[in-house]
Amino acid sequence: MMGMDEHQERKRGTGARFVYDTLRDEILDLVLPPGAPIDEAGLAERLAMSRTPIREALVRLAADGLVTLLPNRSTIVSQIDFPNLHHFFDALTLMYRMTTRLAAQFHDEDDLANIRKHQETFARAVEAGNTADMILLNRDFHVAIAEAGRNPYYLQLFSRLLDEGRRILRLYYYPTFEPRLPHPYIQEHEAIIAAIAARDVETCDRLAKDHADKIVKQIQTMMSRDLRRRVTI
Repeated sequence: MMGMDEHQERKRGTGARFVYDTLRDEILDLVLPPGAPIDEAGLAERLAMSRTPIREALVRLAADGLVTLLPNRSTIVSQIDFPNLHHFFDALTLMYRMTTRLAAQFHDEDDLANIRKHQETFARAVEAGNTADMILLNRDFHVAIAEAGRNPYYLQLFSRLLDEGRRILRLYYYPTFEPRLPHPYIQEHEAIIAAIAARDVETCDRLAKDHADKIVKQIQTMMSRDLRRRVTI
């Protein structure tokens, strides 16, 4: 039988996880934009939680780089580090390549089925022109590939990079996305799946690098266009 202290500990941990998941999604989806203050009292009231799980969740989000704990005990959503974004792009591209290579080597049939399932839901979002879902489902597709690679360190790093990428894509992607068919993103994913299934490591590496390079170039183009627009205004 579970004692009172154990029950309270589990409830407290569950509460912190709920707060963490809620805030993480709101930050990554830009409901809470970069630089926005985090109101602990308001959060506690909105989520019907005490301040303790709120603070535990904020400490974890700070470790993820999603919030910044300030010296005056206040908290803000972390800014996107635009001056050092080239480092982010380099790491992202490397993880695309490594996780896809490893998936080709170590996947099993269950992994392939999971990757294909994520591709199907991603393709439906692209065909519907649902950009918000497409960004999230693209992340899930590549995480499924990383899981098939059987390296938990790469999985953790790649998941974090893809999540940071969600914020960047949400900032810049909406005005330019065209749900034309056949869409190159769907075709690129299908080619990657085929190379993984064939255990063709070198083709996986090439396709993953090309895929990452196109995404990075598109983000850089959209950022440059946005900067020119703001300067003109």
